[in-house]
Amino acid sequence: MRPVKAILLALPVIAVLGGCAGQGEIDATGGITAVRSACPVVGVPAGTGDVTIFAPESSQDASAIDVVASMTNVRGTCTDTTDPIAATVTFEVRASRTRTDAARDVVLPYFITMVRGGSNVVAKRVGRVTVHFDAGQARATTTGQATGYVTRAAATLPEDVRKQITAKRKAGDEDAATDPLTRPEVRQAVLRASFEALVGFQLTDAQLRYNATR
Repeated sequence: MRPVKAILLALPVIAVLGGCAGQGEIDATGGITAVRSACPVVGVPAGTGDVTIFAPESSQDASAIDVVASMTNVRGTCTDTTDPIAATVTFEVRASRTRTDAARDVVLPYFITMVRGGSNVVAKRVGRVTVHFDAGQARATTTGQATGYVTRAAATLPEDVRKQITAKRKAGDEDAATDPLTRPEVRQAVLRASFEALVGFQLTDAQLRYNATR
């Protein structure tokens, strides 16, 4: 799953290199201060941020649309001082319905999944959020929350890789113009230590196909 609605957050960061220089600042002894976060990046996987319910379920005609809901205002908070590291994702669900004659509760399943290295799903939890419509009300909004966990060891770069990334480089040195991330072993280590916390609606196969083709 690759997020197309990637919502990058100002999550706490852990400095890879000590000292007083800030992110992206040029260090007085050469090189650029590097930072990376142990917290997962938060996003919504492609095709899972919206759900359409039909009545009857076997139809996908526009005239059969019953309820439409979208996930929005996705936000994340991260506690990176604990082990495991906890990433809590909050979101809003905005829904509309066709028939408004009576009060109604619509229960929508959603998921949070922890993805390592861009493609490896290491954990998934499914929850439910209820949208309440009063009689005569066509639109309603509610909020949801989900939490995912990452072990500190899994989100931490090996010491030898950290040293390669943060090594001081001076003009004229043989490796001064070489980006450490061009080395396959370094790039793979960074990828293995990178996580995403992805949330979306838990859709049926038919709902996924509808989102992909509408």
